[in-house]
Amino acid sequence: MVPPGRQYEVFGDRDSVLRRVEELVECEVIVRGNEIVLRGAEDAVERAEVVFDGLVDLAERGNHPTPETAERLFKMGSSGDGKEVLGDIILTHRGRRVAPKTRNQKAYTDAIRKHQVVFGVGPAGTGKTYLAVALAVDALNRGEVNRIILTRPAVEAGESLGFLPGDMMAKVDPYFRPLYDALYEMIDPAKFGGHLERGTIEVAPLAFMRGRTLNDAFVILDEAQNTTPQQMKMFLTRLGFGSKMVITGDATQVDLPRGKTSGLDDAQQALGGVEGVAFVRLKRDDIVRSDLVMRIVDAYEKAVDQPGAS
Repeated sequence: MVPPGRQYEVFGDRDSVLRRVEELVECEVIVRGNEIVLRGAEDAVERAEVVFDGLVDLAERGNHPTPETAERLFKMGSSGDGKEVLGDIILTHRGRRVAPKTRNQKAYTDAIRKHQVVFGVGPAGTGKTYLAVALAVDALNRGEVNRIILTRPAVEAGESLGFLPGDMMAKVDPYFRPLYDALYEMIDPAKFGGHLERGTIEVAPLAFMRGRTLNDAFVILDEAQNTTPQQMKMFLTRLGFGSKMVITGDATQVDLPRGKTSGLDDAQQALGGVEGVAFVRLKRDDIVRSDLVMRIVDAYEKAVDQPGAS
């Protein structure tokens, strides 16, 4: 049963969500007014019921389900927790809602809320950086922190950055584009510029963190697989009172010189049992970009498992 007046939200623009559900479930879907009748094998009908239940619940919470929402609910299966995952709205900006899209992403966001230091480890496209930035902006908006600090190692520029033209910000700008892109989706441009001028949002290479104590801040270290163990230790010991740190990285994309140990790998071995530190590992199933990205990741993983294969 779809609540009266909610058919548009549940079924989507031009019934796009309804059509996607029909493609996913192996049963017949019949709509009579605000009633949905399902016909088919018992297990197929049960899965369809879970999907529609989730769609109705999300619509009643003010969300606007899309065909992708239906896919996510379907993939999360019959446990029924899909609506709790997709309904965990972190941030809303200009009608755009940021929320986890998989169980592991939900575990990641929950870990960040609960712990002071969280490592998000997984392949590209799993939302590690994007969700961390959303939680940072939300924490700043709520007054839980006084500033956001975004940092990453500039390995490609040899950390010296000296040969690049312009001032420090111009030199590091290309390396921070992914972080800027995320912020632009969550903060109005004029307001974002004001934050930068006041230092409420700070963007700096990892080398600039040395010697500092970071109090009342939400600090994100991106591309952590390109840190050395010494850099990682330096960064983690900057943690001050009232602060939270999120470290993101992909252990399969290390750009360090051959033979150098990644600080991300070293931290996973050294900090596994430390209270207040959490590790969340995202997988290929958590990739929320296009299906092609998932196939690319799969292809590279197979190539690593079968070295030398043509």
